[in-house]
Amino acid sequence: MRGTHSRILTTITALLALQLGSLVAPAYACGCGAMIPDKAERIGVDREESAVRWDGRTETVVMRFNVHGNARRAAWIMPVPSRADVRLGDPALFDELGRLAEPEQRDRHYFWPREGDWPFDGDNGDGAAAAPPGAGSGVGVVGRERLGPFDVARLTATDPDALGDWLRTNGFELPERLSGALRPYVERKWEYVAVRLAPQEKGATLHGELTPLRVAFASSELVYPMRLSRLARTPQTLGLYVLADHRMEPRSPIGGDRPEVTFAGRIERPGSAVAELAGDRPVRLTVLEQEFPHPERIDDDHHLRTVADTPYREVEYTDRLLTVGGGIPVWLLTVGGGLLLAALFAVRGKRRRSGKPSGVRSPA
Repeated sequence: MRGTHSRILTTITALLALQLGSLVAPAYACGCGAMIPDKAERIGVDREESAVRWDGRTETVVMRFNVHGNARRAAWIMPVPSRADVRLGDPALFDELGRLAEPEQRDRHYFWPREGDWPFDGDNGDGAAAAPPGAGSGVGVVGRERLGPFDVARLTATDPDALGDWLRTNGFELPERLSGALRPYVERKWEYVAVRLAPQEKGATLHGELTPLRVAFASSELVYPMRLSRLARTPQTLGLYVLADHRMEPRSPIGGDRPEVTFAGRIERPGSAVAELAGDRPVRLTVLEQEFPHPERIDDDHHLRTVADTPYREVEYTDRLLTVGGGIPVWLLTVGGGLLLAALFAVRGKRRRSGKPSGVRSPA
């Protein structure tokens, strides 16, 4: 029994080790899965955006990857706690979520001119100005289907032959070095969603935004797998949209910086893609950002809990010079008015000093 368990860990965790040898400096955490290209090719995940919907019984994760590199195909493997349903996601989802959670824009005025304001703007008289800068025994392969450009297989985590056979059939090699990062998933008998990624154009490489994938599974809690990121060699960043009945936040930082909430509130007017994911129930959106300066310290998955439904939205300020009328700087009016008053008082004082005292006659 111990030998079988060891063989399971060896095969499964080898997949994760391959990720480390093949990824090209990923800037964002590929927390939900390992991206595995051919041995001679390279692929990097520039950004992984994840949206999670949880209704208390079912969890749905939608992921969109932005990748670069020279890989013409890759395998992507995600651990899940129960049997998963896999579909293509709506590409409009993340654009809609981004608009719903975008910061509130406010102006913040200042009095004295700064660099870029007259007379410090260095204007050459042509009127041109710079524009402002704008997450027992196995049963083998339990399901397989074609979704657009993706070949999707659902595999059991406890059968090492299922994972190994699937990778070999699709031309992916296992590395020699091993890791124990997936031990918790094997012990809990989680399963895997394994996806073969390949461009539809012959000879093309995987580049840019890939079609989103939507994975749904039964879950009594909202959990977001993060352990795979602990073997990353560069700092990682997690961005996560959470749709649930209440505001949701991680129970702990799991080895990273404290998670930051950048938006929390009820969704009043969702777009069609958000509404389709959220269902017909009122829903709240929580947007989380988290930095992992030392990925090797990641010691758990994210388990999210319900917290008080306190709304929050970031505010972005645009600093503007305080003006009146047709754009006249207030400082100029103030300084100019002050100088004018000073000049008037000076003239009046001079006249008084040079004038004759009132009521006194000159001698005859």
